[in-house]
Amino acid sequence: MVELLVVMAIVAILAAIAIPVYRVETRKAKLTEITNAMGYIASALGIYRNQAMVAGSGTMWPTCGNIAEIQTSLGVGLAALGRVGAASVDPNTGVISVTVASVDATVNGNTITLTPTTAADASISWKWGGTLPAKYLPKQ
Repeated sequence: MVELLVVMAIVAILAAIAIPVYRVETRKAKLTEITNAMGYIASALGIYRNQAMVAGSGTMWPTCGNIAEIQTSLGVGLAALGRVGAASVDPNTGVISVTVASVDATVNGNTITLTPTTAADASISWKWGGTLPAKYLPKQ
């Protein structure tokens, strides 16, 4: 009987450690879906901007104020993802902004931003930011 109690105590201690770690990792996995989608938007923005330069329209960003306009202008669908509450691209700066939804109560409602920096050779580098805690953002 004592051995059974010791085994139950060990299982309880392991569960007390494993369950919070599991929750954090599932939260990170769900947020990775969002950051991957933002990466697709960033790639599409780079293509859009390069095509505008080739066409002689200058260096411009598209006007994408919501998920439907991102789908129409850039061809990146976010509606099926279900974890994006809102998304937009600032036409003046090219900043991609996404509001987190349906992930976890601790992160829902936070925003993730992806800010472009253009170099002299027209290359674009991106920097993560927003109101989401830094531990959930991708590495720079």
